[in-house]
Amino acid sequence: MSISSINADAFVSEALHNAQGWGIKDKNGFPTSTNASGETAMPFWSSEKRALSVIQSVQSYRGFKPVPIALSEFVNQWLPGLTRDEVYCGLNWSGKGATGYDLPSAEVLDRLTANDGKI
Repeated sequence: MSISSINADAFVSEALHNAQGWGIKDKNGFPTSTNASGETAMPFWSSEKRALSVIQSVQSYRGFKPVPIALSEFVNQWLPGLTRDEVYCGLNWSGKGATGYDLPSAEVLDRLTANDGKI
């Protein structure tokens, strides 16, 4: 199992456990990035600590602040909108290059709802 896959699995289990995820935002909004395959991805983390770590280690994210997102809001509003816009979810990106696992938003929704029918 790759580190990236472990990050994605950690995102699902931690987000379900904490009933929230985290984004980062600056005065211009939430960032997106184009991955190596050419897909647009928006990063999300399963804890404030993980989001802060990327803010501190990635120069282009230094002006961002972590923003909590309730899991119900993430599942019912964010993921359907990202799916419609064909934006992938970057899950628990880490390190100086802010690398991690990018999944189609619909797949993230499937993973979250498959693991907890209460959402």
